[in-house]
Amino acid sequence: MQDPRVARLARILVRYSIAARSRQTVGVTGGSAAEPLIAAVYEELLRAGAFPVVRMQPADLTERLFRNGKPHHFTTLIPFQRAYARCMDATIRIAAEVNTRGLSSADPRREARLFRTLKPVGDALRRKPWVLTLYPTAAYAQDAEMSLREFEDLVYGATFADMRDPVSAWRALRRRQARLIARLRGADKIRIVGPDTDIRMSVRNRTFINSDGRHNMPSGEIFTGPVAGSVEGHIRYDAAVCHRGREIDGIRLVFRKGVVVEASAAKNEKFLQAMLDTDPGARRVGELGIGTNTGIRRFTKNILFDEKIGGTVHLALGKAYPETGGRNQSAVHWDMIKDLRRDGALYVDGKVFQKNGTFKT
Repeated sequence: MQDPRVARLARILVRYSIAARSRQTVGVTGGSAAEPLIAAVYEELLRAGAFPVVRMQPADLTERLFRNGKPHHFTTLIPFQRAYARCMDATIRIAAEVNTRGLSSADPRREARLFRTLKPVGDALRRKPWVLTLYPTAAYAQDAEMSLREFEDLVYGATFADMRDPVSAWRALRRRQARLIARLRGADKIRIVGPDTDIRMSVRNRTFINSDGRHNMPSGEIFTGPVAGSVEGHIRYDAAVCHRGREIDGIRLVFRKGVVVEASAAKNEKFLQAMLDTDPGARRVGELGIGTNTGIRRFTKNILFDEKIGGTVHLALGKAYPETGGRNQSAVHWDMIKDLRRDGALYVDGKVFQKNGTFKT
């Protein structure tokens, strides 16, 4: 018997996140492990009157690409990719890895080239309704050091799919976040402090965005783009990040005039350096995010969940979201998380905004 939370999550994605309408063409992509959710999304799109276009791929195709691909496979956009971006009215992407370390041996230079090549397609799709979610697999559960059942409970709890009326819950979260954004209106100086961390930046004339489940599911954050050149100081990130099949841990960055001038990692430092060299924008901060989802309490090594943890902040290297006023351009957008729940604080124009994970009233 299918878990009823799968059908609820499908309904959230279709009816709330992208608000699918009749006769729209909606692209649905995901790994074969996500078949139950993909099928449920397909049915929900049909009920909405939309035309689903499903692309479900075996788990190791990307690994095969990096192992067997020729140089032109990483530098060429084929007509289908351009047509897909042009023809889809909205997209739903479902992550469902069965081996989160499958790309551990991939050449990071090839990965960087592929990022740059696919950037125009990604930019075009993000100008339309889109949402990214995750289907719980044993691989994700192992990364989080949880049983599969525990991880399923985390996923469906974080997305509110375990509630009778999840849409109302997302709307309530949006209202809470709107109140935080109202307090940040007109802010200039941001300072983040914590163990081995003291970093400052300006958000003057920037817009904070209310991330309420329209693009990430789960969500629960407010974010903006810092002023170019304003980031100064150092930061040590607390959580390991799994990115493109690698676990990078113990990341420490030093910024001068907005640019990473020193970077180290206790694990996979070579990959960190390769990503920083993707393009000039990869060494600049494109996003400051503040997590608000108190339903996620522990790190999972999955950025979709970890960056939303209430009491954390994240700084994304690379591409800024233009709706925030941020202007940084890059093929990279890489979130890294700082936990403020223990001996940490976030100051806005010299006043405490959040301390030890709790927002100050």
